[in-house]
Amino acid sequence: MSTITATALQTVRFSCYHVSGSWPSNIGFNTHNKQSYPPVLPKSFNGNQPKTIRLFPLSNYTFGTKETQPEEDPSVLARLQRLQEHYEQYGMRRTCEGILVCHEHNHPHILMLQIANAFFKLPGDYLKPEDEEISGFKERLNERLAPVGTQFSGEGVNEDWEIADTLAQWWRPNFETFMYPFIPAHVTRPKECKKLYFIQLPRQSMLLPFTSKIKSCGNPANISNRGS
Repeated sequence: MSTITATALQTVRFSCYHVSGSWPSNIGFNTHNKQSYPPVLPKSFNGNQPKTIRLFPLSNYTFGTKETQPEEDPSVLARLQRLQEHYEQYGMRRTCEGILVCHEHNHPHILMLQIANAFFKLPGDYLKPEDEEISGFKERLNERLAPVGTQFSGEGVNEDWEIADTLAQWWRPNFETFMYPFIPAHVTRPKECKKLYFIQLPRQSMLLPFTSKIKSCGNPANISNRGS
């Protein structure tokens, strides 16, 4: 006795119906176009995506000038010596710097401070030992960027700096110039930790009273350029 699978039997029946040109009344078949029905939409799948960063044109901001701010140390050796003195008295030094980004000709640019006509640095500085991280960083930004004569208070001082994500964190394991984006395995007491924060600039009417120089950077991901 031969056997036949259910699939094969259904195939035979379908072939017979197709040849005869008619369908039995007891066989159901959907003749409607399935594309006429709305698609089945899944639930949202956009959780924890990086938020879009809004950049505004350089022309939206007003720049002033102030006297050159000299470095506290005359040499690298003197700076490392001061770091060692700070560590012995207060422990690891905490340093914060801000990344202020705008766009010129639809290309992102980072605003930097110029020191001694040859050296560029991000605005910011080391925190005082008693300072809380974010509030202390805002105070250091005002010291660097406040207009002359304000004494870091009153008009021109920004108490509402929008300190956004930490973009980088660097560690200085010893009293030397090298810094690393991690703590080496053999180091248990790093001498300095430096954080770079993204600072979201407002749309316009922000006074940045320092001699600004613009250093071009690559196109960061998830940044959209917006005009005024």
